[in-house]
Amino acid sequence: MRFALAPLVAALMAGPALAQAPATATPSNAPAAAPRAAPAAALPVRDEFFWLGEMNKATAVINTDEGLLDRALAPRIAAGIIQVLDAGAQPGGKRPSTVISFEPLLIEAAGPEVTLLHAGRSSQDMHATYRAAMLREDLLRLADQLNRSTASLLRLAERHAHTIVPNYTNGVAAQPNSLGHYLLGHAAGFERDAQRLREAYARVDRSAMGTTVLNGTSWPLNRERMAAYLGFAGLVDNAYDASQISSMEHPVEAGAVVGSIALHTGHVVEDIMTQYAQSRPWMLLAEGGSNTYVSSAMPQKRNPGLLNTTRRDASTALSLAMGVAIQAHNITPGMSDPKDVRPNRAMVDAGITALRNLERVFNGLVVSPERALEELNSDWTASQELADVLMRKYRLPFRVGHHFASEVVDYAKAKDIKPLDFPYAQARRIYAEAVQGTAYSPQLPMSEAEFRATLDPVAIVRNRATRGGPQPAEMARMLAEAQQKLAAQQQWVQARRAHIDAALAQLDADFARLAGVR
Repeated sequence: MRFALAPLVAALMAGPALAQAPATATPSNAPAAAPRAAPAAALPVRDEFFWLGEMNKATAVINTDEGLLDRALAPRIAAGIIQVLDAGAQPGGKRPSTVISFEPLLIEAAGPEVTLLHAGRSSQDMHATYRAAMLREDLLRLADQLNRSTASLLRLAERHAHTIVPNYTNGVAAQPNSLGHYLLGHAAGFERDAQRLREAYARVDRSAMGTTVLNGTSWPLNRERMAAYLGFAGLVDNAYDASQISSMEHPVEAGAVVGSIALHTGHVVEDIMTQYAQSRPWMLLAEGGSNTYVSSAMPQKRNPGLLNTTRRDASTALSLAMGVAIQAHNITPGMSDPKDVRPNRAMVDAGITALRNLERVFNGLVVSPERALEELNSDWTASQELADVLMRKYRLPFRVGHHFASEVVDYAKAKDIKPLDFPYAQARRIYAEAVQGTAYSPQLPMSEAEFRATLDPVAIVRNRATRGGPQPAEMARMLAEAQQKLAAQQQWVQARRAHIDAALAQLDADFARLAGVR
């Protein structure tokens, strides 16, 4: 409990209304529980037992206020709830996770009258409610780590906004690009994961309490007030949907978010891993620590242990995420197969672990701009620009220009000529042959200086004009927008947590007043 319970229990136990109640109270030397404003480590564990306690507290307050529970019984019932929760907070104390195992402790503490709390309730709606409450907190933990990993990614992108590197398609060097621009592409994928996470959270953040099993109850329960006390944004409206349909969807939808994050994580890792197959990579993990390890047999090898671990963790997360969907498949509504808190939490935890290691990857990358530029200038990744310039500036059809550029590359590779060394005379000859039989002049319209400038990978990146490209102005805009989205996501997490904490604090205050009723 978050307020001093032992003195309150003792006082209530001494009252005439509790003469027959068991006289078990929290020891007077028990440490005082931390207030809600304390560091997270000092807060109670919000497990199934915790949420069953919160539901019982809220039921006692609401039903007493609204005349569904005799006010004269409130002190005894409140004392019983307090006793059970205090006992569960002690080392080795009982913390049952089901309604059917929680209720006997209440009966032992306050007598059979305490089961009046159960009017209009069922394990179905209560379990659906605590699963949703716990899953939303798991999603907030996932959002936290996604924010941290994305922040590391954005710092790396900003540091390398103007570092020119090769980009690859089909595993082959394709075009020059800014490393920062490439990283912002991955950041965009993680931003969509953040969107999916917020959308999933909004659907999970609904209270099933008060719907009982299938079609509600004859007791006029105040579902809205219950949802407010438990920190939910609203209700699962349809009573059948509450525990039979939506509660089966929640873990599957969370799994879809985890799966998407795992896929994006794996894409990043595999792209970096390809560098380790090169004899002279331009991007590697900093050696040492837990980033890399030395081969047991080959002294020259530095194996990328952190990348291997991160890929493994992403694969584990994806496997668990797919497993939830399989469990929910081909079963009748309401079955418990996909609902179990522990494997669903393990699924989210696996996603968090993969993201945490990915954050370490981003923080541990070492990039050699010189080596990246050397690789670009040793291959013909700038050849498309020849066709683009000839079309944009000289109105040559792209396919004709592409044919010219392709012939240049074929000649260069046959003669082992690098882009910066290609003879201008040969370019003129190849151009004349490429346009032969067309209406275009056989004279290459590019001067030698323009021909060589067109093959400069740095200039190519700088001169891009497309919105969303790697040119400096667009890089500055996209970095600023990515930072703004990240800040908004962090504010969203903080706001959701603050809302839950405030709701539970209000419940504590109102329950304390109820427990003090004479």
